[in-house]
Amino acid sequence: MVADLEDSLDEDSLGAAVLPQATARLRLDAPRPDDLADIVALANNRRIATMVATMPHPFSIDDGRALIARAAQRTPTRAKFAIRMKSTGRFIGAIGYGALDEDGPVHLGYWLGEPFWGQGLATEAAQSMIDFVFSATPLTRLTAGARITNPASRRVLVKCGFQFVEQGMIHSRGAGGAVSVDHFALDRSTWTALKRWGQAS
Repeated sequence: MVADLEDSLDEDSLGAAVLPQATARLRLDAPRPDDLADIVALANNRRIATMVATMPHPFSIDDGRALIARAAQRTPTRAKFAIRMKSTGRFIGAIGYGALDEDGPVHLGYWLGEPFWGQGLATEAAQSMIDFVFSATPLTRLTAGARITNPASRRVLVKCGFQFVEQGMIHSRGAGGAVSVDHFALDRSTWTALKRWGQAS
């Protein structure tokens, strides 16, 4: 799990714009009010909150409602989606992109509920989200971060083509302060090359 995305919203909403492509096991779409119980049950987990930037802990019903409301305000440079199991339609986590700071780079963020860790689902969701960003938005670069203590998230980013940039610090609301992270980046040109290589293999 990497730095999550909450905070500010742009006014230029995408509304019912195209959704990321489904994967073998997952579908990414808008979180809904009927997801609220699953959102709160999964997000109210300190092990998740301390790995992302803006998730509060404890995570309340009001926090879940706020997540749903923010996700309804998509723009070309900011969006949040529910991660769902295709087989059941159940909410299992969230993924999105946007700037953590007003003028900062666009950051990929995601989290999965703990029962769904270790199954390759984060990689599936991240690959679908990256494809969406570089094929359906004007963005040409994504950044991401993984806590030093979270090698699983680092592996997800590397599998998705992100390249290590540097180590640094980021504020984690759930951890209650600054935490050490590895910073990564992925450019559209690298993504395009990787897609071509995948088609050629």
